[in-house]
Amino acid sequence: MVSPGSAVYSATKYAVRALTEGLRQEVKPYNIRAAIISPGAVQSELPASSTDPEMAKKMEAFYKEYAIPADSFARAVVFAISQPEEVNVNEILFRPTKQQL
Repeated sequence: MVSPGSAVYSATKYAVRALTEGLRQEVKPYNIRAAIISPGAVQSELPASSTDPEMAKKMEAFYKEYAIPADSFARAVVFAISQPEEVNVNEILFRPTKQQL
């Protein structure tokens, strides 16, 4: 989701989506799979990375209320890579149950 103050962050996420889809198409002749896993709020260093003090404070409060443990993300990765060789999980979008956006 794009919101004020997150333009650069959002742009990098769109770039990752395009790169992943391009790679998926380019490497499929070699039976290599590519997936994009898009999590909602997951406990990480992200809230501490903001250089804008006001934004950092908002992110910190948001993550404190909503963030789920990092192993939730790890389980999504395990799911994607544990599928049979002929199955490519192209995309997983998941969020904490409490997170609205």
